[in-house]
Parts: sequence; structure tokens; C-alpha cells
Amino acid sequence: MSPSAPAPTVDTFRDEVRTWCRAQIPGDWRATQTGVSEDEFVRFQKAWFGELREAGYAVPHWPREWGGGMSVEQQVILYQELAAHDAPRLVLPFVSIHHAASTLLAAGTDDQRRRHLPAILEGEIWCQGFSEPEAGSDMAAIRTTARRDGDRYIVNGQKLWASGARHADWCLLLARTDPDAPKRHGISYFLLDMRTTGIDVRPIRQATGESHFCEIYLDDVVIPAADRVGPENKGWQVAQQTLGAERGMTMLELTERLGHGGFGWLLSECARPGADGTRPVDDARIADRLAQFEIEVDGLRMLVGDFVAQDNPGPADASVVKLYYSELLQSMMDFGTEVGGLDAHTALRKPLSSGWESACWMLDFVGSWEWTIPGGTSEIQRTIIGERGLGLPREPGGR
Repeated sequence: MSPSAPAPTVDTFRDEVRTWCRAQIPGDWRATQTGVSEDEFVRFQKAWFGELREAGYAVPHWPREWGGGMSVEQQVILYQELAAHDAPRLVLPFVSIHHAASTLLAAGTDDQRRRHLPAILEGEIWCQGFSEPEAGSDMAAIRTTARRDGDRYIVNGQKLWASGARHADWCLLLARTDPDAPKRHGISYFLLDMRTTGIDVRPIRQATGESHFCEIYLDDVVIPAADRVGPENKGWQVAQQTLGAERGMTMLELTERLGHGGFGWLLSECARPGADGTRPVDDARIADRLAQFEIEVDGLRMLVGDFVAQDNPGPADASVVKLYYSELLQSMMDFGTEVGGLDAHTALRKPLSSGWESACWMLDFVGSWEWTIPGGTSEIQRTIIGERGLGLPREPGGR
């Protein structure tokens, strides 16, 4: 959809997306993306992103002047159709198009936006350097330092759980610029070129067999002052823009994926006859669980729809959405593993370009725990909801 073209009607737009999906989504992508090398995964992800970009579907949530401009209603339709037609997930560019873009649009300079937003559309990959070994959910406790030296900063420290860091061109980095300030007041936010001297990226082998997460070691890494986002020592406030994207708008797509993919796969699993010829769905207890999941998915859709339609969401609304989604995902994948069992698949492998709704239940369940930890654990989300949403008093001695 051209940025200057008039918006199509809802029905026309759905027909356009549906027609495109039927023509462009490779029907064999799950088979061809299972067991592939990292290089092939990267190639496929970039090629698929290019297909979406050419159609105008890659960044529908961006402003029109930067290549987006879809209404919330159109975005819902787009993600419904992509999920219904089992399109590959944009796993590799996820941080780029959501976290990096949201941060630049909200707090970046005009030069930073002009430099990076078009590059992201051309395939520039970003990772996120927030968490550290001693600062996971408590980001205010980070120890990585950035010392001002004229028109540059010298950065030293370590980051952990950086998704896709070994393939990233740039990194969203938090570092402490004032070691004497209170924890949240001495942090600055930077854009780090991952080709800079002094960076060592080490993949972390996960329980699922993948190495999506990485450690990043920073040894006298130089970052130009022009690559700082927002004022010095105000990085905590900028980081809330990044985390808001992770807890909020990204859920629009993920909700449809969970409904069509996760719940759809679950229905198929429960309708499949077992070795004795019986179907799990014929068990009243299982049918009851499926009905409950369907209700919860519909509730999530309404919750997300209400959230993205608001011009000024409440201070805890994004946390409510993130908590609801992540725990529902985990519960559904747990149930799929319980019903499907370890013998549901001959090999514990899933397509790298799928999410945690691939129907390889054991890996989906293990991977689903990822969503209750990054971007603030479920415990952190409940604290935010209690304090910012409900106005409950902060626990004495708490953060």
C-alpha cells in the first residue's frame, strides 16, 4: 500500500491481504526451515521481510511518512490474515521494527531517525543490550559503564540475553554514566554499532537447542556522543519507550498468532485419534479446557484491541497485556505437551521462523517460558499493575 494512496475499505483491504497471502506465503516454509543452518535462517528471514516490505506490510504500525500508517483496524486485519494463512514470523527483525523503531520515533533525534529507520526497512538488524548478570528484571541495577571523553563515550561491561545479537548490526544499549546518582537517574541510552572494536558476542545454548540469546562483552568500546538517545543520565525514561513497545503494540500480532496458530494447533492435536483410536477431544475434561482456552484467547483479543485503540493508555495497561499473553501462551503450550506427549513428533525440532506456537509441543512449552521473563518478569508486571495501575503502596525496601 503506497503511503500516498487513499486507505481502502475494510472489506477491500482484507481481500487484498488475503489474495497476497495466498500468492506469496511459501506453503512449504515449515518443512524447509526445520533443521536449517543459522545462515539459511538469516537469509530466509531477510527475504521474507523484503516480501512484506514490498507489499507495504512490514511496518504497519510506523507513521505514514516512514512507510507505515495503517489504522489499528487495518493492522488487526493484516495480522489476522497472516496468522490464518500461517505466514512465517519475523523473528530476526523483531527488535528492529518494534523496539528500535519505537524508541527512535519517541526519543531519537531527526538525524538518528533519518539514519536508521530507512536502514531498518532495508534490513538493518538490531538487538537489545539491557539485561546483565546482576541486573535482569531490575534494570536499574546495571553496572555497565559509559565514561564521557570529549565527544564520545568509553563503554565497559557485559550484557546478557541479547536476542539475535550475533546477527545484529546495531544494539540498543543502557549504560551507567553517573555512578554516584540514584540507580534510575545515572543511566544513559545509546545506539551501539555492533561492528565497533572491543565487542565480543557469545551465543548461549538454550534448552530448545537453539542459540538465539547471546552475551555481549564490551571492552573500551567507543560510542560517539551523537549516538546517545535523549539527555545524559535520562536513559531510564527512554527505556520505558522501548519496553512499552515490547509489552504493548507487539501483542497485536502475537495475539492473532496465538489464536490461529497456538489454539488452532491445539484443536488439531486434540482431534487426532491416538493409538487406541480415541480422540482427546472426546474426553469431557479436555473439551472443557479447550473451551476455556477459546474464551481466554477471545478475552486477550478484546484486551489488546482496547489497548491499541487508546491514544493515552494507562500506566499499567501494557503490563496487563504482556502478563495476560505470556501466561496464556505458557498454559496452552503446557496443555499441548500434556495431550500430545513426547511421542507427538518423531524429532524435537521446529522451524526456526516459527514462534512458540509450532505444535512441537515440548519445545514450544520450554520456549514459552521466555515470554514470562524478558521485558520484565511476570512478578515485575504484577508489581507495575499493583503500584501504577491500582495505586497500591510500594513495598517497604522495594525498588
